[in-house]
Amino acid sequence: MKIGVPKEIHIDEKRVATTPDVTEKLIKLGFEVIVESGAGAGANFSDSLYEAAGASIGKNAKSTWAVSDLVLKVRPPEQNLELNKHEIDLMPNGCLLISFLWPAQNESMLKRLAQHNATALSMDSIPRISRAQKLDALSSMANIGGYRAVIEASSYFGRFFSGQITAAGKVDPAKVMVIGAGVAGLAAIGTAKSLGAIVRAFDTRPEVKDQIQSMDAEFLELEFEEDGSGEGGYAKVMSKEFIDAEMALFAEQAKEVDIIITTALIPGKPAPKLITKEMVDSMRDGSVIVDLAAEQGGNCELTV
Repeated sequence: MKIGVPKEIHIDEKRVATTPDVTEKLIKLGFEVIVESGAGAGANFSDSLYEAAGASIGKNAKSTWAVSDLVLKVRPPEQNLELNKHEIDLMPNGCLLISFLWPAQNESMLKRLAQHNATALSMDSIPRISRAQKLDALSSMANIGGYRAVIEASSYFGRFFSGQITAAGKVDPAKVMVIGAGVAGLAAIGTAKSLGAIVRAFDTRPEVKDQIQSMDAEFLELEFEEDGSGEGGYAKVMSKEFIDAEMALFAEQAKEVDIIITTALIPGKPAPKLITKEMVDSMRDGSVIVDLAAEQGGNCELTV
């Protein structure tokens, strides 16, 4: 079986679906691997590294897709502007595809795959259970995203994260609010705390309270009893009364905190709008918002 690894064409995407080390393992299992020229450049993996691992280098996207029985990708297939052709139309009939696909939000893409008799494995639909842990690429990316959200926020924030006492006076620590305490949220909490910030976090699932507090962060609670736990460890859609109460909480917090990091996602649905324009307007000058749900519509009303 031939495994093809095309170059990701989404704007600013630097990831690649497999590394030279993994390529070598696949070849030892009996697969033939074809990597499109330049596919790993954004992740600092040169074509020569893939060749040293035993892979063949595809001249371009068209030739790489054409000879592949199984295609490994990071992003869902999309229109290739250079070729003026959709990536799905480049794949052979009956091809296998493993990628992040977000099927609930991409019905037209699924129909297109079906027309090509393709078999697709959506990496974002793998359940978060012990048996599937080795396949849980979504959690791996979320962990990196949560860490990076704080690093990016710190680069735009005009002050220290940690409190400073100098001969010139005192600087208070930055106040960070994290919305959503899943994998990304917990990573953001840990990173912000390690930089010395005062961290508070909110989640609709009561069972994460202990996890937040164990990281020395404040758990923001509502005087409203409703369990937000859904299937597979994800949050579910809450009642209107609960949403009204949490929005009032966020409005109050927006006036106090310096940085807001949002991570709230509900499987199969657009990201819930949790930070309104009015909340943004109420924040202090120099405040920062990092919306990790931006690709699914964003948690902030102003996310574009």
